Amino acid sequence: MPDSGNDAGTADTGRDETEEERADRKWGELIQEIRVAQTGVQILFGFLLTVVFTPRYAQLRDVDQTIYIVTVVLGAAATGALIGPVSLHRIVSGRRVKPQAVRWASRLTFAGLVLLLATMTASLLLILRVATHDAYVPWLVAGVVAWYLICWFVLPLWARYRFTTP
Repeated sequence: MPDSGNDAGTADTGRDETEEERADRKWGELIQEIRVAQTGVQILFGFLLTVVFTPRYAQLRDVDQTIYIVTVVLGAAATGALIGPVSLHRIVSGRRVKPQAVRWASRLTFAGLVLLLATMTASLLLILRVATHDAYVPWLVAGVVAWYLICWFVLPLWARYRFTTP
């Protein structure tokens, strides 16, 4: 679950900061997080865009071409969601809505991460299907997806639950 930016007051944050200062801090943290994810999704998306122009693409089975198309659409959606917070900030900058902008940017970032997970899953599925044609491909993909889920969601949610005091 993304940080919605709803914590209020110093009792919740342990910091002596105003709502605007908290929004500024959270915005800075969010932008740093987005930089990491955005770079990865843009490189992956750029690579995906080139595949259709290779001679091998025409030789792919229909199911693999469908997986490719779905993967490209997912990559485009992930790119849009992860770039969205920058546009949001630019458009609302100076309008005194930073706390709300931080909440929306956080939601866009979370959506972008879920879409990136789907893009990476579909990419891995396509690459392994083309490279091996073996029955164990779905198991390999499932194992990698499980690892992503642990790293990206299970561990952070566990830490949030474990170390957050009610």
